[in-house]
Amino acid sequence: MTVQAARKPFRVTGWHVLISVIAFFGVVIAVDSLFLVLAYRSHPGQVSVTPYEDGLAYNRAVAQRRAQAALGWSATAAPAESGVVVAIADAGGGPVAGLKLTGLLRRPATEAGEFALTFVETAPGRYHAPVRPAAGAWDVHVQSQGQVFQAERRLTWP
Repeated sequence: MTVQAARKPFRVTGWHVLISVIAFFGVVIAVDSLFLVLAYRSHPGQVSVTPYEDGLAYNRAVAQRRAQAALGWSATAAPAESGVVVAIADAGGGPVAGLKLTGLLRRPATEAGEFALTFVETAPGRYHAPVRPAAGAWDVHVQSQGQVFQAERRLTWP
């Protein structure tokens, strides 16, 4: 006859809980450390080589936008068969005549196929730049020389 030893039922003790908690937090810390190292290696945080100069340029851009907002001017742009037509109005809705406008027409997603624009005033407050872009979406950036005015619009040619 064989006698089998009676087995004690498994019980969770304080040591089991301690080891489980240590193992859990060890895995969490290890995974977080791995993510930190991979994130730092892929992007160390430096966005610009010249952050101070970029900050000064940003401050000038903010001042320019405030000066432009004080003018109260508005601009509309539309594609035409022969180019781009821009109309500029003052705060009262009257045309702003006598500006020397230049601009740039480019695709939204690429720098290929940029067109430099020189506008000619065809009527008071209405300016035209001859260009024949391909069909699709284009961004037009217009700025005046001598005045603090810039405008950007998305245009679509058929």
